[in-house]
Amino acid sequence: MTTTDPLASLAALPGVAEAIDASRAAMDGLLREPALRRQRGEVRAAARLRSAWASSQLAGAGVAWEEFSPPFDDDASGRLARAALQVAGEVGGLVDTWKRAPLQALAKLHTVAMAGLVSADDLGRPRAEAGVSDRLTTLADVVTATDAPGVLVAGVVHAELMTLQPFGSADDLVARAASRVVLVSRGVDPDALTVPEMGLLELGADPYRAALDAFAGGTPTGLARWLTFHAASVQRGAAFARTLCR
Repeated sequence: MTTTDPLASLAALPGVAEAIDASRAAMDGLLREPALRRQRGEVRAAARLRSAWASSQLAGAGVAWEEFSPPFDDDASGRLARAALQVAGEVGGLVDTWKRAPLQALAKLHTVAMAGLVSADDLGRPRAEAGVSDRLTTLADVVTATDAPGVLVAGVVHAELMTLQPFGSADDLVARAASRVVLVSRGVDPDALTVPEMGLLELGADPYRAALDAFAGGTPTGLARWLTFHAASVQRGAAFARTLCR
């Protein structure tokens, strides 16, 4: 019996394969940076910090880059900054968990983000609304089985989580971190050096939301719009990481 890969057709949408190729070429260029031979750990740490800051900015935090270090103020911006930093710190350690149990990895990301901010009973648990758990389970099954390119899979995970809002809190932080976990686990960015969140900031918050809305519409044009946008953020994130090397 032949099983059809539900994500395979997405790579054939207009512009998607070319955008993925461009993002992979940018990643390859990053991985060839001579500085990585000497300071891979330092670049990884810098990328993690920048990724957390950029994700917090996209979530609405008002903490400037120059002030982005704990302890953060106990206000809305400070809590977002703290959550983003904690989530970013989990990316590398969740790769093995993601490969065998994506739902467990997502639960961990939400728990780390919202510990102390929501009831313990709500940490890592999908919203009770009808269909949420089923859709989340379907996503986990699909990404575990697919052979689609890693950048494409990361884009689908990112957009599905942003659209579904499975936890009802910190979903955007979880979505961006989960996308990075996919890039690492699929070998696109094995050392978590790229900073796609900076790419999203460069592309703009409004275009980001518009591309996600296009994905949610479910049309081939809308899906292609998001997937090319996401690939562009990965490409720009790799270019930004090269500046960290220098």
